[in-house]
Amino acid sequence: MKKISFGKAINEALFEEMVRDENVYVLGEDVGEFGGAFGVTKGLYQQFGPKRAIDTPLSEAAIAGAAVGSAITGMRPVAEIMYIDFSTIAMDQIVNQAAKMRYMFGGKARLPIVFRMQCGAGTGMAAQHSQSLEAWYNHIPGLKVVMPSNPYDAKGLLKTAIRDDNPIIFIEHKLLYSEKGEVPEEEYLIPLGKASIKREGKDVTIISYSRMISFVLTAAEELQKQGINAEVIDLRTIKPLDEETIFQSIIKTGRAVIVHEACKNGGIGGEIIARIVDSEAFNYLDAPIKRVCGFDVPIPYNKKLESLALPTKDRIIEVVHQLLIN
Repeated sequence: MKKISFGKAINEALFEEMVRDENVYVLGEDVGEFGGAFGVTKGLYQQFGPKRAIDTPLSEAAIAGAAVGSAITGMRPVAEIMYIDFSTIAMDQIVNQAAKMRYMFGGKARLPIVFRMQCGAGTGMAAQHSQSLEAWYNHIPGLKVVMPSNPYDAKGLLKTAIRDDNPIIFIEHKLLYSEKGEVPEEEYLIPLGKASIKREGKDVTIISYSRMISFVLTAAEELQKQGINAEVIDLRTIKPLDEETIFQSIIKTGRAVIVHEACKNGGIGGEIIARIVDSEAFNYLDAPIKRVCGFDVPIPYNKKLESLALPTKDRIIEVVHQLLIN
């Protein structure tokens, strides 16, 4: 095992897949010689040249459109949309074209595209550069949605995503890029749709993903000191969703909390609750399911207000205590 950053893990996945398959290429704003706005594509231009590390115009619609066109003719593009907020400009290409073509052409068309996007708040970049929009894409048939929380998962999931024949929204929280973790020296893949139990417990199940996993794990450690044993599930992929791991954990603990940075209204948490209610696991609940989410406000620029708008360790602990009273 070696210890590398989340950003380096993404970079290694891209490099290895570009070596393995000459049809894999990256495109986006400043992904070429500059190495990407977040440094994730660093070195790819120098290794593979301008035809496989392509700098595009400042047009998300053009990036996504080029990815769709090249994918349907046999290439495997990895398109970087610098901020998930900017993907709104490419909604037609992603939602109406990439997500639909395989179905509309009777399975004859393949769309092996990875749309890499950066999400999340905490950097003081205000309302148009800080959103978490995964629920939008989760709603679209034909798309898969991946949100890793650590370097190991980021590398293994991205390699799997690149080899998948369907369009995938691969969302990276910008505050995770510098976080370090252990990654195997040898090649490995992580299947989509398989959650990871980051911590086993018996008193309450806490379900989360992406950057919020670190908040949840910290909260779980404090809860343990108080005699409360929390099980922590990292979803890793939003769609496909690993329902079985969620249900089995709830059957064991009898209580559930869902944590995500995106605002509560229309968020992934509501969908997970609905699926629990429709399952056998619902009969094992000893208390209502709770959510700890971002507030339903545009992300503020002011640092203190931004912190107030987002989930915190203390809010997670408070909600767990509320559940255990019931």
